[in-house]
Amino acid sequence: MTDDSPHPKNRRLYGRAQGKPLSARRQRLIDDLLPALEPPGGAFDPRGMFPDAGEAWLEIGFGGAEHLIEQARRRPDTGILGVEPFLDGVAKALAGVEDHDLKNVRLHRGDARDLVERMTDAALDRVLILFPDPWPKKRHWKRRIVSEGFVAELARVLKPGGRLRFATDVASYQDWALERFLKDGRFDWLAERAADWRDAPADHVTTRYEEKRLGDAAPVFFDFRRTG
Repeated sequence: MTDDSPHPKNRRLYGRAQGKPLSARRQRLIDDLLPALEPPGGAFDPRGMFPDAGEAWLEIGFGGAEHLIEQARRRPDTGILGVEPFLDGVAKALAGVEDHDLKNVRLHRGDARDLVERMTDAALDRVLILFPDPWPKKRHWKRRIVSEGFVAELARVLKPGGRLRFATDVASYQDWALERFLKDGRFDWLAERAADWRDAPADHVTTRYEEKRLGDAAPVFFDFRRTG
């Protein structure tokens, strides 16, 4: 069973989980604040975490959390659930939540695939996958977060009419991801002209990672709408 299947056995989360030791403040946030922001165990409806929010969003692999925190600041009436396996990124997100006293953010440290599988159907208004680890070597492509199985899960948890944005600056991942989203049949690609995917959308928040241009191509932004 490959990673392109819906529920692969013996799933592994590749890459580093932690870098340098955390500062005292960030360790406190991990110990004290993160448990209060974690989703419940078992099956859950993300909307239940944001009872006063107009929409529920999911950001997968938020890295340094710059995009997540700024979107939460701009949209206090939108609940944003972020998932990230790297401890340093989670700690940065927690610092942003505390610094800006954000009430509309929830966080999970772990594998986005496991989290999404526990969500109820049609529970999300928007999903964001921005500059995920590209695993550029061909023998590692099966590790990419965008797989046929995961795309199917994302279609399940998105409401009809819900939106999904995928961004990358790696040429092979651009083709890989677009093929899988379109093959699923439940995602309409919203681009009508080249500028729609070559130019950053008006509501995008550029991060320091993005500005480093570590990929081998200009960034692309694929916006999709869940059909139905």
